[in-house]
Amino acid sequence: MDSITQAALGAAVGGAVLGRRLGRKAVLIGAVLGTLPDLDVVIDYGDAVANVTEHRGFSHSLFVLAGLAAALTLLSARFAPARDISPGRWATFFGLCLLTHPLLDALTTYGTQLLWPLELPPVAWPIVFIIDPLVTLPLLVGIGVALVTGNGQRAPARGLALAGTYLMLAFGAKQLVEHRLEPELAKRGLEAAPRLVQPTPFNSLLWRVTVVDGDDHHELLMGVLDGDTPPSVETFRRGAELEAEALASDRGARLDWFAGPFLRYETRVLDGRETLVATDLRLGFPGFHPFAFTLATREGGDWQPVAVSEQLPSPSRGNREALSRLAGRALSPESALCTSEFVAAGWLREAPAGC
Repeated sequence: MDSITQAALGAAVGGAVLGRRLGRKAVLIGAVLGTLPDLDVVIDYGDAVANVTEHRGFSHSLFVLAGLAAALTLLSARFAPARDISPGRWATFFGLCLLTHPLLDALTTYGTQLLWPLELPPVAWPIVFIIDPLVTLPLLVGIGVALVTGNGQRAPARGLALAGTYLMLAFGAKQLVEHRLEPELAKRGLEAAPRLVQPTPFNSLLWRVTVVDGDDHHELLMGVLDGDTPPSVETFRRGAELEAEALASDRGARLDWFAGPFLRYETRVLDGRETLVATDLRLGFPGFHPFAFTLATREGGDWQPVAVSEQLPSPSRGNREALSRLAGRALSPESALCTSEFVAAGWLREAPAGC
């Protein structure tokens, strides 16, 4: 989630646990702890692929954060002026403020390495977009009341309850969409195909479905309010014929670990050279995928891995129009919307089929 939401979550948890004893201090300390894991963004690994795939790594590990919580508990129990707070209460305070951060992140699409340093793919159970006002606002209101009144417990706890209720409703919405999705995939023989179901920006009413089918990937928009209206299916080329070349490089293999099989491969001419580019299909939206990376180049011969991968700029044309039309589609299945309408010219070699 975004940094504001994570700070608000830490603050609300801090207030709910120790607000009665520490008042505003519990809220402020919780906000700092809730932000702490995201400070890994200041680390530059010297390579675009590394910067993206290492984010939400060691600093989001449940092992690392549990160890940090234990160390802070021992220090506080020994040196904090508030002698009437038990070690168990300190442990609950630090543990929840720190560990709720990666657990909330794991409910988004990006992926979180909860069990670092184990070499397991990032965990992602996407039920909420990385920015969702209905998660953030109850937390902000709760901690705002706590800071104004000095009563650091009751209002933050209520904010947490409201945000948690919304997340449970989002989980239910996803279950509904997945239930409706199954027969649509069965009709096309795609029951076993890799799929990703995630909310569209800023809401939990409209869901984007991405299904990988060999050299193609299919895109569907399915709304909670759609009823029995069947979804439109659009098919895009995935460039699977370039996958072997991409995976031959260390960076390509790392991206496959991070996002596979939801990757698109293509060649572009950059700085006068033919360049192999991989795009993470999970993040963004067709036509607005922000994570595209250079992997290799060639000039008449074999592909050669780039010395340093670069993240290519994301197209921004039509972003506002796309968001506006997505909002309309979320409220009514009658608001026809093809994702292909927002694909920037020249980004796909073939026009998508369907819709």
